[in-house]
Amino acid sequence: MSPRRHVKVLAHREAAGRLRGELTRRGFIGGALGVGGIALLGACTSGGGAAATGSGQLNMFTWADYTAPDTLEGFRDDNGTTVSLSSFNSNEEMIAKLVAAKGTGGYDIIVPTGQFIPGLVEQELIQQIDLERIPNFSHMAAEFSGLAWDPSNQYSVCKAWGTTGFVYDKTVITRELATWADFIDAAQNEASGATSVLDDPGDLLGIYFWANDIDWNTTEESHYQACEKFLVDELAPHLAAFDSYPGGGAIPQGSFALMQAWNGDARIGILESGEPDRWQWVLAGPRTELWMDTYAIATGAPNPDAAHEFIDYVLDPETSLAEIDWNGYHTGVNGVENAANEAGLEMLDLVFFTPEQLATMSTGEINEFQERRVDIWNKVRASAGR
Repeated sequence: MSPRRHVKVLAHREAAGRLRGELTRRGFIGGALGVGGIALLGACTSGGGAAATGSGQLNMFTWADYTAPDTLEGFRDDNGTTVSLSSFNSNEEMIAKLVAAKGTGGYDIIVPTGQFIPGLVEQELIQQIDLERIPNFSHMAAEFSGLAWDPSNQYSVCKAWGTTGFVYDKTVITRELATWADFIDAAQNEASGATSVLDDPGDLLGIYFWANDIDWNTTEESHYQACEKFLVDELAPHLAAFDSYPGGGAIPQGSFALMQAWNGDARIGILESGEPDRWQWVLAGPRTELWMDTYAIATGAPNPDAAHEFIDYVLDPETSLAEIDWNGYHTGVNGVENAANEAGLEMLDLVFFTPEQLATMSTGEINEFQERRVDIWNKVRASAGR
């Protein structure tokens, strides 16, 4: 939207209907974290590459339906460069295609989740970003720059970030829920047989770790033993579904009474519901997640100049506003919260969080317990609803 000068932000949701499929945003991030963890970087699979490139084309490999149409149109109008999108539904799928192509996939920009950056660097699948060619990086808030996986932002720039909480049906659960312990209690009582959780190992185990105020990146086997016993024996029998995108169907359709959800997807679902007052979003305590997806430039990018130009374009505060309205996730850009309020965007308490709320969030890590997490996740899935 930046030099488009015609703010279409408020029209996005109405025009598009905000219907999201299973490829939307960060599907299966936890599964990508698991299944061999960082070893997946050595995987090699077949798969199509990007479309043929030319001087006027930028190829981006990203989560589906994650970039506002106005952003793509505005970039084309300003730079004479058409953006061609290819989509993936997990970090591991994206990485496998990059490994198979070995720098010949034709992608310019990819959109990995932050904790995958070190592995991508190690395998030489992404190249350094020249921040001097991205002057709008100056708009990025300090708290969303220089994170542990890329302390100097040499290889990545924040695309969007969010958190994990839950949504419940106030006509079924009439008491107030505020914590992950409350979520567990409601799942075992009023919402038994009507509870869904994210189809994601990290977030599933997070329910137990967060409820018990345990670091969800723990490397203590005793914690995993207790977590497995609780999730498999006590929580799984009450679960009805593993659904990473309740906002695309379950919330508007009233399919479940209690749903673990990412904030942007929850916002979409409540806004699309015919009865928005029926639903309550909860940023559950005492701890929860902060995830971040990033822009990175692929090794062998045919058009690295356009890649830098696009990243600079989307960091413009006006463009950032269009992105927030489109997918419901904070871009990390300074001042965009005021702009969103002025534009009249709805349910901004599901997009922007206070310092006190941010203090309860922590990012996930890839460590030696990834396979253990996936093993527990598989056992819970096998035991669900019994």
